[in-house]
Amino acid sequence: MKWKLVLTAAILSVCVNVVFPPEGKAQNSAKQGTLDKIKVHGKALEGNLEGDSPDRDVFVYLPASYASSPNRRYPVVYFLHGYAAHAETYWNSLSVASAADAAGSEMILVLPDAYTIYDGSMFSNSPTTGDWETFIADDLVSYIDGHYRTIANRAARGLSGHSMGGYGTVRIGMKRPDAFGALYAMSSCCLLQDALNLLPGQPAAGKQAPPAANAKGKQGGGGALAKALQSQAAAWAPNPQNPPEYFDLPTKNGELQPLVAAKWTANSPLLMVDQYVPNLKRYRAIAIEVGTRDPFLTLNTQLDQALTRLGVQHKFETYDGDHGSRIKARFAENLLPFFTANLTPAK
Repeated sequence: MKWKLVLTAAILSVCVNVVFPPEGKAQNSAKQGTLDKIKVHGKALEGNLEGDSPDRDVFVYLPASYASSPNRRYPVVYFLHGYAAHAETYWNSLSVASAADAAGSEMILVLPDAYTIYDGSMFSNSPTTGDWETFIADDLVSYIDGHYRTIANRAARGLSGHSMGGYGTVRIGMKRPDAFGALYAMSSCCLLQDALNLLPGQPAAGKQAPPAANAKGKQGGGGALAKALQSQAAAWAPNPQNPPEYFDLPTKNGELQPLVAAKWTANSPLLMVDQYVPNLKRYRAIAIEVGTRDPFLTLNTQLDQALTRLGVQHKFETYDGDHGSRIKARFAENLLPFFTANLTPAK
């Protein structure tokens, strides 16, 4: 039974150390923006039982005109990274600065680091991990608005992310339309978490995962998958009375724990979305995209269908690619133009 439990994490294994293949270098524009690497203290992360620092690395891109136009204010796009990666990994892999320069971006881009003791926060709320929803929507937004020349209202803020970050975009987006005005979710993982699949005779959740060759690093052993499971448990089934991990797993002594398993399911955006229709209808624009060879294609398609059924305006797009391919190009060619078109412009 224990080995089956580990398979619940396999659905996240495709997110571990995603390799972004070369797709050609963006042409440098005549004017280049600048990078600030800063620390942002998260009051919402203080006292988390994992012991992760509440002081988080954050990468900030400032457009070329920021220094030369001291009275100009800018919209901000927040980008949430994937599981088992740091913000810096995505910053480099996506060539964020080069892409923004080439696009002549008039936006501030912000990439916070959500790497934890279990390789990822799941951008969720828990006494074990800390309140990552509030950190992103309140602590981080307040810091950026207080230290940079932003247009400090929701109409000028976008939220986006890939994989675990796509999940965070959907999750936080549903709950915090007061903070953001547009959403762009790329290849979202974890849209439906069903630990009940661990019952004997039922298909394992990891069945959807592609071969380990689609990812790089700690594949093939139980370590990475076990950590992925632990990250979910810490985010979705915290237990301050269960040291030293401070979380519960869906099985105990080989027996399924239905209440704990239900907590996984309760954190599934596909099940939450019906509750947040008024919030989602407040967004000026919502975009969802996924590759046709991505193991999360079906679930992202079901999210598109749910939004359509609920009357929530959005754009859904598929493209030829797997979980990691073409993300760099789509960030430059799709995500940045989307926010340019749907956020209050620099002024």
